[in-house]
Amino acid sequence: MKRTWTIIAVGDVAASCEWYQSLLGTAKTPPAHDDFGQILDTDGTVLLCLHAWGEHEHPPLASPDRAEPGNGLLLFFRVDDFDRALPRARELVGRLEEEPHRSPNTGTMEFSLRDPDGYYVTISSLS
Repeated sequence: MKRTWTIIAVGDVAASCEWYQSLLGTAKTPPAHDDFGQILDTDGTVLLCLHAWGEHEHPPLASPDRAEPGNGLLLFFRVDDFDRALPRARELVGRLEEEPHRSPNTGTMEFSLRDPDGYYVTISSLS
């Protein structure tokens, strides 16, 4: 099996870790380091990695001033608890970017919101 580890640069790893754990309904665990954390599924699968801007000299993670955060990136999560994910999302943000609707592409329900660093996040039902 091959898996990708999506890594996004964030301003506050601990705060972003808590935000994504709340959104996805995963276990509340602090990040392993001040500059790096992972959002894990119940089976230990890495769902998302959070990396502090400017740490470890990774060129695309050097500074949020080089480009608008999230430009060209869509974080798309397929979840098995869509009906519980929606109220969690509403608690995290003032407004959704897209209200719940049936996607004409996937035929599943989805909604979208922005994370604390401005990344566009879509939550889609598995079925």
